[in-house]
Amino acid sequence: MPAPPLDTPLFFFGLTTGVALTAASVFLINNFTASRAQRALAAAVADAVLAQQQLEHQGGELASPSSKLSPYLAAVVPTAGAGAPTPNGDLPALRRQSWSVPSFVAADGTLPKLEMEFTVSSKKLQKMVRHMVNEMRKGLEADGHMLKMIPSYVVTRPQGDEVGQYLALDLGGSNFRVCMIELRGQGQTAIRQAKHVVSDELKTGSGEQLFDFFATCIGDFLKSLGMDTREKRSLGFTFSFPVSQNAINHGELMQWNKGFSASGVLHKDVVVLLNKALTKANINIHVTALVNDTVGTLVSHAYRDPQTYVGVILGTGTNAAYVERMSAIPKWTGDKNIAEMVINTEWGAYDEESILPITSYDNALDRASSNPRLQIFEKMISGMYLGEIVRYVLIDLISTGELFRGNSTPKIQTPYAFDTAYMSRIERDHSLELSDTKAVLENLLDVHNTTVQDRRIVKHVCELIGIRAARLSAAGVAAIVTKMKRLDACTVAIDGSVFEHYPHFANRMRDALRELLGIMAENIVLEQARDGSGQGAALIAALHTK
Repeated sequence: MPAPPLDTPLFFFGLTTGVALTAASVFLINNFTASRAQRALAAAVADAVLAQQQLEHQGGELASPSSKLSPYLAAVVPTAGAGAPTPNGDLPALRRQSWSVPSFVAADGTLPKLEMEFTVSSKKLQKMVRHMVNEMRKGLEADGHMLKMIPSYVVTRPQGDEVGQYLALDLGGSNFRVCMIELRGQGQTAIRQAKHVVSDELKTGSGEQLFDFFATCIGDFLKSLGMDTREKRSLGFTFSFPVSQNAINHGELMQWNKGFSASGVLHKDVVVLLNKALTKANINIHVTALVNDTVGTLVSHAYRDPQTYVGVILGTGTNAAYVERMSAIPKWTGDKNIAEMVINTEWGAYDEESILPITSYDNALDRASSNPRLQIFEKMISGMYLGEIVRYVLIDLISTGELFRGNSTPKIQTPYAFDTAYMSRIERDHSLELSDTKAVLENLLDVHNTTVQDRRIVKHVCELIGIRAARLSAAGVAAIVTKMKRLDACTVAIDGSVFEHYPHFANRMRDALRELLGIMAENIVLEQARDGSGQGAALIAALHTK
């Protein structure tokens, strides 16, 4: 088949960004080389280009302008030393997300500074991609690095012809599900499920209580389907927290996140804990596979689309997994004859302060969190924290008298009272008077008698923080596909409430990918993967039950 015609103007547009040079090289690999030797040479050139770009930028960027803290934040955030704010104020790059002060904002107020701090330039994103690729390589070489790059022990991807019924327990964060997945072949599935909320008491209580709760819910679900709990069955366990696995059905919890801190679980095998709880409840279930939710999302989508090589979660928390060549995993000491394995990056732990556009508000949130100085990337892009960042900004604007005439409410002063779902509602509000924004402020935050300008400011703050999250997420995806050298064709399966429900999030990610990858961004398909984690666990259980 002849290569498609080259869109010359678009091609040279792609060359305007650092990472896009690598993308252009891969384009040449796949369209203008014929032999394997030529392809290998071109791939080496692509690596050399990326390395050269890294060298060219080692001198760093121009110093960003300083940002004076308000009295409120000055009281809770240090201005120097460890943990000091690192505001993002890049000077204009060749191509960047532009910032401009809205007409309703005072030029000498706090909002213009917010524009600078929360606007992430293309130059900053490119630097992040290069650094993240390097950190991925380090994590694949040895343990103990910023990105854990955990081998998932999933070495087989579905063919689409698997059939049968399999149970899955999916713990993703604030909610968990018990699922019965029917695999029908030809990429078709059917699902029956029961959803449950994990209370704060269970999140922070004892691990025994938490796993007993899971076992009880599994038993109730089987009974609701008319099934005998004494009949032996296989189960895939989606456990969406960092674990160190030494087999497909064994893994020790490395650290809690997403608000969990249940005692007696850290450094314990979570499969053993679940099996113990199931035995206590007289439920005859064998856990066949322990799966990270991101790995499950990838595998589930691959059942339908064989071009799926990346899975991403953008919900309460965030993470990414991808298919890596075994030859690129030096730390792997197992079977060397395996061709590939799904790697769980645990990218939420990415926390390079010199790279990430960390603001004083991010630092304030981090210091008050249950896991300070951990999961920094997650705290900048995931649904659990986006609304809290907005709340910190609103409090700052209130303290300077620029919002609500300086009047606050107990609700606004309550940590995590501003839910990320409120941001979605506000960003969807296109009415002249921003009436839905007014309803959110009055009914959910007890803020009354707001002006249209107040509401415009609140909406603009939500936009700034939402756009930043989407652009940072896109940079993570760009780093993975660049590391994989799959810029010619790759489907990225994305599950989670932020990607699915937050307005414009997906398109903002696509826009950022175009800035980073140029023409090659058209080959990277971002697709919604609903219920991927539960179905993926069932599929992996099926693959390891054969």
